[in-house]
Amino acid sequence: MNPSRNDPDATRARNSDAAMKAVFADCRAALPGWAGLSESDCRYQAPKGFSSFTISVEPLDSTVDPPAVLFRRLEGKENAILEREAERDVFLTLGKEGIAAHCYFYGERYRLEEFYRGRALTAADLRVPEVLEGIAAALARFHRLRPASVPDQPFFSRLHQKWGGLARRVLEDQRHLFPAAEQALCEPLREIYGEATREKVARCIPEGPLLFCHNDTYHGNIMRLDHGEIRLVDFEFSCLNHPAFDFANLFAETVVRHKQPEYPYFRIAEPEFGEREIATLVGHYLDHAPFETAAGRAQEQDRLVRATQDMILLSDYMYAMAALPLAVDPIQRIRFLPYASQRFERFLRAYEARFGT
Repeated sequence: MNPSRNDPDATRARNSDAAMKAVFADCRAALPGWAGLSESDCRYQAPKGFSSFTISVEPLDSTVDPPAVLFRRLEGKENAILEREAERDVFLTLGKEGIAAHCYFYGERYRLEEFYRGRALTAADLRVPEVLEGIAAALARFHRLRPASVPDQPFFSRLHQKWGGLARRVLEDQRHLFPAAEQALCEPLREIYGEATREKVARCIPEGPLLFCHNDTYHGNIMRLDHGEIRLVDFEFSCLNHPAFDFANLFAETVVRHKQPEYPYFRIAEPEFGEREIATLVGHYLDHAPFETAAGRAQEQDRLVRATQDMILLSDYMYAMAALPLAVDPIQRIRFLPYASQRFERFLRAYEARFGT
């Protein structure tokens, strides 16, 4: 009897080896410059912070073209905000504009992207003025675009349409899969896809034109390359929205406090930012827009800062909804049902404080 067959670590290692072989085979088939390589000629690493299946593949020979790629699997995404063809058009359009990574191959199951050499931002980076300046510049370029395939339906309408059914399935049909303490969270969470919550969400969206927005701008989806350039990544939620959500959502994950002593070992706290950081970001953003007078610019800055404050709580709503399907099929070592519960509770508290009942 082989004892490794019942060893979870050994099983994970075998699965990982099989996955790497499949990834390399796909890369070699799509990239003519890699035709002479073998699996052992490359190094593999799963980038930190990515929610979908991604892995970097880098030939040991630096003269190979391209010298590295990011493999991203495209299948099995029930929570996609855009339909598959629209998502493809968005990514390729952003690549042509130099906003998304260059795309080497885009197929039915996976795509191969330029591999960025750098790191994802941390919460601490959001207090650095030059980082906020770089983010503002990237968002200003992003918001000026309008890919042809982007639907007219705004982000939060699509979110409810796409994710409401997933949330209902978890909380009503699959609640028996959770421990008793988490099953008790399911009933109050059912309010998240109800009509009353939809009305609350709609009230948080300021008046003004809807632009093409990223919609998932938390710091882990922004990279600082080795030479200092700021680049956005992960465009799977990109569609029409009020641009202030991209400002508000930038600070979304600064509310999570990990390594707590008691279950579920994290808590949702107050965000590590304030009006100063928002005003700094918006100010840099408006540096990329023409104004006839200083008064006109000041008026627009005040409007966008207020709009951002109105939309901050929508990050809690969005990430609560996004977490519910992950409670059944987790991608990280976190209890997603308590996470969704805490974020939804924070949305409701913040809504009452800002708008009343």
